[in-house]
Parts: sequence; C-alpha cells; structure tokens
Amino acid sequence: MREVAVIGVGMTKFGKFIGTSLKDLGRAACLAAIKDAGISAREIQVGYCGNAVGGVMTGQTMVLGQLVMRELGITGIPITNIENACSSGSTAFREGWIAVASGMYDVALVVGVEKLYASDTGKTVQALAGASDVEVEGSLGLIMPGVWAMRAKKHMEKYGTTLEQLAKVSVKNHKNGCLNPNSQYQKECTIEEVHKARMICDPLTVLHCSPIGDGAAAAVLCSKDKALRYTSKPVYVAASVLTTGTYDLLRDITENGLETSAAKQAYEFAGIAPEDISLAEVHDCFTIAEFLRCESLGLVPKGEYGRWIDEGWTEIDGKLPVNPSGGLLAKGHPVGATGVAQVAEVVWHLRGEAGKRQVKNAQTGLTHCSGGAIMGDTAACTVNILIV
Repeated sequence: MREVAVIGVGMTKFGKFIGTSLKDLGRAACLAAIKDAGISAREIQVGYCGNAVGGVMTGQTMVLGQLVMRELGITGIPITNIENACSSGSTAFREGWIAVASGMYDVALVVGVEKLYASDTGKTVQALAGASDVEVEGSLGLIMPGVWAMRAKKHMEKYGTTLEQLAKVSVKNHKNGCLNPNSQYQKECTIEEVHKARMICDPLTVLHCSPIGDGAAAAVLCSKDKALRYTSKPVYVAASVLTTGTYDLLRDITENGLETSAAKQAYEFAGIAPEDISLAEVHDCFTIAEFLRCESLGLVPKGEYGRWIDEGWTEIDGKLPVNPSGGLLAKGHPVGATGVAQVAEVVWHLRGEAGKRQVKNAQTGLTHCSGGAIMGDTAACTVNILIV
C-alpha cells in the first residue's frame, strides 16, 4: 500500500444551526478543506460522506454526499455514503485512506456532517436510539446515558474511581473548549457545577454528557508522491483501523475489547508504541468514556486514569494531552462529523497551527471514535494514527 498524506482539513463551528441544511454545512467544511489543501475541486477523484441520522432528522435519506459535492462542482466521480453510528465520519476517512493507499486514486475528499437539533428533542433521542438493536434495547429505554452510567458505576466499584475524578474530565475539556474557536461550548465549569447540574442517569449529570449539535468537518487525502505539490506540511496517515464488538454477555463492561484490538492493530501497522503518542482525541461522549477509552487504547494503565486526571497528566501541557479540542463534552458531537473533526484537530496540532491550545512538540497523534451499542458492547470503533 502507498503512503497517504492529509493535505487539507476544514470544519464548521459546531453548534445549533436550525436554518442551515446538511448540504450547506457539508459544503462549508469541504470548501475549507480544499482551500487548506491548495487544490481545485476538479482534482478530487473520489469522495466519501459520513452521516448517521440525516434521514430521520431531515428526511434526506439518500445521496447526501452527492448533494454536498455537487454544491462544489464535484460531479462525475465515485461518491459513497457511509453510516456507522458515531464512527460514520471516521469510517468515511478510513475508506478515503484505503482508496488512495490502494493506488486506485490519488486524491480523495472525505466529509462528515450531521444535524441533531430539532424542534422536538424526542426526535433526536429516537434517532440516536437507532445506534442499538431497536427491537430489544433502544425501544425499551436502554440508550447511551444508561449504558455509560452502568459502566461508570462498575469502574468506580472496581478501581475506586470517584465522582470528583469524573467531574475533572468535564472541567478539563470545557477549559480546553474555551481555546477552540470551533467549539460548541466555550465556557469553563467547576467540579461543584458538574456535581450540581441536572441529573441525567445516576451518577451522570448533564455536564458529564456530550451535547447534541450540528456541524461538519472535511479532509483531503493525497498520495505521498504528490502531496508536496500542494503543501509543505503534509501529515501522514500511519494507520487507520476499524473493528466491531464481540457481543459477549460475560465481558467486563469497564473494558472495550474492540478498542483494545483496534489500538493494537494501529500501533503495529504504524510501527509505534502507545508511549509514542503526542496527543489523543478520544470519543468522550460521557466523562467515564474518556476513562475507558484511554485505558482500553493502552494509553493509560487499566484503572489508572483517575490518578492521571488528578496529576494533570492529560492537560494540554501534560505528559499525554487528551482532547485538547475540548472533546465531545465541549466541542460538541454532531455524530457523523465527529470522527473527521478529530482528524482535523490532530492535523492542526501536528502542523503547529492549533493556536492557544497547541500541544508542544507534537509529532504523533491518535484519534479514536466508537459508536453504537449492541448487547452492552460497542458496535464500531475506528483508530487513526497520524504522524509528521
């Protein structure tokens, strides 16, 4: 397989954009990525679009990628639309990487886009419940807050994790979000405010949970031999892995076997170890998720994330900055856009362009995005490793 570079990234601000369509959000992100890459839309040879619930939320059940790219004058090329729960955008990114790495195409455009705000929040909840087996789980109320609340209680019981340590994740990520102009929330919070916020599912209050939101992100991928025609700062895709769960009813819910498997595959493919990672953008849909993800990905020893939080080791200036973007908790979580936005964030850090939240001496970045829940296990997980 050929080496592949990310030569351009772009994203919209995440937030509440009731009057903006899916295709308009996607077009804005794509335009930003194409401009950043320094290419013309005519040079795009293949396209991939990640979206999870556009059909339910907007009625646009099909051909979203074609609509987004038509707005840019990109027609007559193969365009594929991808749904894979919260991993929709990152799965699209992986498909773009495969297309270029295989040698079939030289330049690919990837976009992730989502609209979750509606006049009826119940509609959004119903749409997101579709990330489970709706016949036996989602329709009976076993949706994500309940799943993660159970994981939080089990982690607290097994490792002595405290509510204060969980709250510190929210405090950290909201502080980081204040440094990110694309972040949905740009307001700090305190541990006390996290504790006193509205309860969602014990022990998780609303400030333990990522918000719904609208937004889009995009990336342009190019073969290594052509990348330097367009940019002096290419960022290379060292690995891109996708796994699914095993759905073993006897599994330990404080661990994610599919994430451990994905990470191991990614480290081996990239030829690096977890300790080589300069920064990580992980799928913190809930505060406890940041704990489990970092431990399952091998970035932190099992049961140790609480200590890392207490020591400040996951802060922007710590030994392993985690979610310098603000993560899903502050940056927001327009489901189909999240995975590509994580890639954009890491690219900016590796190019030294992340502004006030810049991680020093960043050489290697990891992005992780997981989605869906089946029988208590995760349905899809992507891990990307990017290097300079």
